Amino acid sequence: MKKITLMNANLLLAAGMLCLFCCTPATTSENTTETGDEAATNSKGDMAKEIKVVPREADKKVDVMIGDELFTSYIYPDDLEKPVLYPIIASGNYKITRGFPRDPRPGERVDHPHHVGYWFNYGDVNGLDFWNNSYNIPAEKKGGYGSIVHKAVKNTVSGKTGELEVSMDWIKPDGTKLLQEDTKFIFSAAGHKRIIDRVTTLTAMGEEVLFKDNKEGVLGIRMTRALELPSNKPEIFTDANGIASEVPVLNNEGVTGDYLNSEGITGNDAWGKRAAWCKLYGKMDGSSVSVAIIDHPQNPGYPTHWHARGYGLFAANPLGQKVFSDGKLALNLKLLPNESVIFRYRVVIQSESVLSPEELNQQAADFATVL
Repeated sequence: MKKITLMNANLLLAAGMLCLFCCTPATTSENTTETGDEAATNSKGDMAKEIKVVPREADKKVDVMIGDELFTSYIYPDDLEKPVLYPIIASGNYKITRGFPRDPRPGERVDHPHHVGYWFNYGDVNGLDFWNNSYNIPAEKKGGYGSIVHKAVKNTVSGKTGELEVSMDWIKPDGTKLLQEDTKFIFSAAGHKRIIDRVTTLTAMGEEVLFKDNKEGVLGIRMTRALELPSNKPEIFTDANGIASEVPVLNNEGVTGDYLNSEGITGNDAWGKRAAWCKLYGKMDGSSVSVAIIDHPQNPGYPTHWHARGYGLFAANPLGQKVFSDGKLALNLKLLPNESVIFRYRVVIQSESVLSPEELNQQAADFATVL
């Protein structure tokens, strides 16, 4: 594997560190199951729960169970333009991801049909928009959009932690393969905390690949209505039958979300700022729920800019530096054929109590050492 070519000097160190991960053993193509105790105790005394990773090929998904409860599913149906994790369910059966467009719930927004669950893609890859592609794009305009196609479940592990390794192809409208994606998810849970670690390797295929500075990227989660930030702007929402209607004045009852990042910036001011982590938190049915995304020091563009919107888009974008800095910075990540780049992210979900800055700082420190 060649080293990646970067257009920003401050990323050369991160690029050099990637070689440390090239020596890890190759993944097996067979499904495996970890044996041993079904539960373990972490340093805080919380009982860790067994994670079951269950492929369901006929349904084009892989379920991730915590005991007998669904945590999330990796889904790759034909009507989605990329595989996603959906839904994501916090301890206590709180669905933190929006239902629309797959399973509309009363009172939800119906904007941005490409915002489904938890996903990874980008808004300008060799001029193609992978971020905004959805069923809503007219056929005559599809030529400007790329799609991500699930190829294989390479490995699953169940046990004290759950693991899922998958491969995908980033393809152009003519079917040409632009990038190969190899992603490993690691799932864990203890007490009321659930964690998703993601390691994604993108490898350029037969041509040079440019991730041009763009606002739309890269790791995104579309949050449920209760975790949005209260707003007084007119919007469009769904009723219980999934029918959309304009709402000139918003009902903010039960909408309690707020942002906090590692630099102490809160609310809508977190948008576009750089930080090692960002937390969205609020109340769901009276219970405190926190969702944090943690950047990794070896990621390109660290610390990432946060594309964190009050209407429920919670995203980390390390590659769109120009728009977030008003033109003062630019990255324009470039890969030559057969070159690769690695992205690593941790998502921490806590119910019944709020994730504190001190705990998130510790989570970030732990994450930096294990992946």
